[in-house]
Amino acid sequence: MSSYIQNLFAARIGGRQFGQDEILYKFEKIKQAKREAVRLNPHIILLDFGVGEPDWMADEPVINILADEASKWENRGYADNGSLAFKEAAAMYMESTFGVRELDPLTEINHCIGSKSALAQLPAAFINEGDITLRTAPGYEIIGTHTEWMGGEVYLLPLLAENQFLPNLSSIPENIKKRAKLLYLNYPNNPTGATATKAFYEEVVQFARDNQVIVVSDEAYSGLTFDNELPLSFLSIQGAKEVGISIHSLSKAFNMTGWRLGFIAGNERIIHAIKAVKDNYDSGQFMAIQKAGVYCLNHPEITKATNAKYSRRHDLLTNVLNGIGFKAVKPKGSFFQYVEAPRGLKAGITFNTAEDFSQYLITDKLISTVPWDDAGKYIRFSVTYTATIEQEVAVMEELKSRLCHVPFIW
Repeated sequence: MSSYIQNLFAARIGGRQFGQDEILYKFEKIKQAKREAVRLNPHIILLDFGVGEPDWMADEPVINILADEASKWENRGYADNGSLAFKEAAAMYMESTFGVRELDPLTEINHCIGSKSALAQLPAAFINEGDITLRTAPGYEIIGTHTEWMGGEVYLLPLLAENQFLPNLSSIPENIKKRAKLLYLNYPNNPTGATATKAFYEEVVQFARDNQVIVVSDEAYSGLTFDNELPLSFLSIQGAKEVGISIHSLSKAFNMTGWRLGFIAGNERIIHAIKAVKDNYDSGQFMAIQKAGVYCLNHPEITKATNAKYSRRHDLLTNVLNGIGFKAVKPKGSFFQYVEAPRGLKAGITFNTAEDFSQYLITDKLISTVPWDDAGKYIRFSVTYTATIEQEVAVMEELKSRLCHVPFIW
């Protein structure tokens, strides 16, 4: 009766082949492998270092504000492009945390339903058929996916260890630069854990001016820094507001992952365009959540305890990985540890890809990681595993015990 439906799917999601092929993407492969490994080994605890979201709940005062505000009649309606109180709090947060001054809450800041939605909506404002988005790889694919859905193209900028996992902007061909409209950056970076420098951002500002490109700085992890690394925003750089925006999320710094709240700050014309597009995508985030977000932005010290936890866990993980044979370097930000995968095992097993190695870890050792084969053969550990302070050392000891005698070939 509904067989004709198969012929109506848009080409952007697969057209007539949508749902018909058996291609499994890596995150689905990981989920399936985890389920099967647990089924076959019910007596062994899965060590899950693949979860890319905070393990803590939001602070109790934040939850209490949500509960209280949710019961108020005045918060029941559509929020549209957000409350002024939230925008003002975001402006204050940008100044107190990053030293970014003189952001106009009315014209240079807008809330979003998490940074993912902002990245998905941006191409609708700027990408026409044939336009190009420059995106770092490995990295978050959302802005690239929506660029292609708008008829645009994506040009990947590999993140390599020899360049401190920063993109080499000088390597971009002239014909690509002429068609590029958006440059997507993400620091502290997912998955490499790399942090940006002022010198790099200054280079980005000049590149954007020279090539008339809009900079989209995804700063979802910008509050998560340690070991004397100060939080840095692209907007901290002179001239940055003339060429781009930064996108911030309350998910990571304030453990509000499922609450879906963030904000965009920067160039007034870009913010105006995002508001126009957003009006056609959503009706704003629940006002009670925004009011809880105001409390968070007014209390950036909340993030200190989170940073202390991640820093401590990174120290433990880096020591264990290096003891096993990995070449691990503790990142200065984010909750990700990015290490090169071994070539294989002395027993004759070869890991041709990081995905091969990741599947081996899950199947044979019940250790879950995320593989990345975009620019080299790497796996990503996340220190957001669920454990108390007292359990952290035990988790690391268990990781060590499962891998310390494995005859890796590097």
